[in-house]
Amino acid sequence: MEYLKAGNNPKHKGQGKDKGFENQLKTIFQYLQHHIATASMIAEATGVPQKNICRYKRELEKAGRLWEVEKRKCKATGFKAWYLTTNFDYSPKSNQLSLF
Repeated sequence: MEYLKAGNNPKHKGQGKDKGFENQLKTIFQYLQHHIATASMIAEATGVPQKNICRYKRELEKAGRLWEVEKRKCKATGFKAWYLTTNFDYSPKSNQLSLF
């Protein structure tokens, strides 16, 4: 009967997943409002799996709400990686150009 729970029932496909997606996305967005971090650092700090963070990163980039700040050595892995933010104050200058 586990299969028939809302998250597993094909008739209710996505209800459970959407809520988890929204919660994780909100967690990442809020974390990056106050921190500049790599995906590995975000995963370590929030508990959101790194593979999910990559998916959310793409969604936030498409929406114009996430920016890559600098590529340098990650404090969590020691490998070069992009440091990310959702804080508009740290967005690249090209994104801050006025249309007028």
